[in-house]
Amino acid sequence: MSNTQDVSAVRREYELDGLERSALVSDPVIQFSHWMDEALVADPNDATSMTLATADISGYPSARIVLLKGFDARGFTWFTNYKSEKGQQLDDNPRAELLFYWKALERQVRIRGKVARVSREESVEYFQSRPLGSQIGAVASEQSHPIPGRELLEQRVEKLTEQGVVECPSHWGGFRLVPERFEFWQGRASRLHDRFRFTATTTGWHIERLQP
Repeated sequence: MSNTQDVSAVRREYELDGLERSALVSDPVIQFSHWMDEALVADPNDATSMTLATADISGYPSARIVLLKGFDARGFTWFTNYKSEKGQQLDDNPRAELLFYWKALERQVRIRGKVARVSREESVEYFQSRPLGSQIGAVASEQSHPIPGRELLEQRVEKLTEQGVVECPSHWGGFRLVPERFEFWQGRASRLHDRFRFTATTTGWHIERLQP
């Protein structure tokens, strides 16, 4: 008996909406903001979830889901342990791509650019705004590093909880991706999806439709 599972027949149609050039604004950050507002209404729990794709110095890619914590004209911001796999990869190769998938709206957005750490002040301010449990978790976990068992992690959490107050570690903080390219994707029937790419130029953003 073969262990291969055939999933080739699993498919869906995308028929919710279309996307025309005339519907796009010239600034992709503003366009993203419009789509984010709609995503927050359609699925408020997961609208800010995004795939963060990085690569190490040898070129091997890594991808994981993280949460967007802010965006503006400067870029798109999230927070993490700088000593984690993604933190180390971004220090070694400060380029990344973000992917948002909003199933309820049949939309995707890809954002590519260079990445830099945010200021220490910004990191501390956000850390202090988090619930105490999240603060303790960030301090207790040596993110991405091996551990012999969960008990050790729980012991660290218990000790920090007894202290009641924790400070933002120096190895924890934010990254900001400065976008160089956006792609807005709207699902369409028969896989004839609408795709528009915004590419940064010296004079603004160049917009072009891509074939599906």
